[in-house]
Amino acid sequence: MELLFAGRVIEWRGPSPYFFAVVPDDECTHIREVAAMASYGWGVIPVEACIGEVTFTTSLFPKDGGYLLPLKNAVRVPQGLAAGDEVTVGMTVRL
Repeated sequence: MELLFAGRVIEWRGPSPYFFAVVPDDECTHIREVAAMASYGWGVIPVEACIGEVTFTTSLFPKDGGYLLPLKNAVRVPQGLAAGDEVTVGMTVRL
């Protein structure tokens, strides 16, 4: 499953700050259709994502009925992304 979306960057301030792109509701609906086949536990969904020129693998985190895409510093910093920014993401759910 391939998706293209724009999402807002948020910061989670836990013991260690981390950044995520919020996956929009429409895309979450499509992801939920394949979640049982794709998830390897705890509801996380393995994906390959592309932001700008950077392609990376990670897993979507389920949150409040939707999904969050983790943005590692190695991805976020070169793109100059900060909390509140809109980011365009190309993403493939890995089944």
